[in-house]
Amino acid sequence: MSKEWKQTVAGLTMVIPSFAILLIVVIIPIFQSVFMSLSNGEGGYDLSRYQMLFTDKGLRNNIIFTLRITLITCVIVLLISYTLAIYMRFNNGPIVELIRRTYMIPLFIPGVIATYGLINLLGNHGWLARILDVFGMTLPRIIFDEKGIIIANLWFNIPFTTMLLSSALAGIPSSVIESAKDVGTGKFKLFTRFVLPLTYKTFLVAVTFVFMGVIGSFTAPFLIGANSPQMLGVSMQQVFSVFQEREQAAAMAVFSFLLCSVLGAFYIRSMAREENAKL
Repeated sequence: MSKEWKQTVAGLTMVIPSFAILLIVVIIPIFQSVFMSLSNGEGGYDLSRYQMLFTDKGLRNNIIFTLRITLITCVIVLLISYTLAIYMRFNNGPIVELIRRTYMIPLFIPGVIATYGLINLLGNHGWLARILDVFGMTLPRIIFDEKGIIIANLWFNIPFTTMLLSSALAGIPSSVIESAKDVGTGKFKLFTRFVLPLTYKTFLVAVTFVFMGVIGSFTAPFLIGANSPQMLGVSMQQVFSVFQEREQAAAMAVFSFLLCSVLGAFYIRSMAREENAKL
């Protein structure tokens, strides 16, 4: 057996277990969900389940609600995370050190516990409401509303996104920034001409992770979301377990996958263009 053949066999041996897990856990369930979603319950196949997503008022409102929550969360997370990452990259002092020591803490708190903490903090009878009541003020409704879901998703996503962007900003040579400042480049041009282009790839990764994480979130929307409208994850669980409509739940799952695939395709296309530009 030649050396090249041995290397090929060794490579396949290492890849096959991972591919087998991917096939069983991801690929096969996806195809099963697609076929199940196309079933019309009468032995045939059509697009009636997908048509229901847009003709049924409740399901349509859930999709719109999910997309609105996802887009608002993505914008706020990226603004806050980018601001924190830039502040930590180009500043020093006790405040910067405090941020560096604390901004990762939410990553180590389980989602259920964090959500329970938000209920105790921002609920109608939470301790913040009790403090405001002493001063004759009333806490507006936050929990069991879309605001609570957004706040929870900010808690979950800001630390990881800040970490990604901070690592990208740390890779920018200080000489590039100092040279731009020496020729009189303002802060806005410094960001648009140097910082953003040099961190664009990581920015796209962050957008992808936040979008997919929020659109598929379940714990916080289930515990502190309203009964109607609902995030797609919660609505899917209700359709599957409460109403026992497996085919409709499968259609919702496939639709969610397609939404994430659009952003994934955009990310892959952007990365391919960048690689081609380098060549």
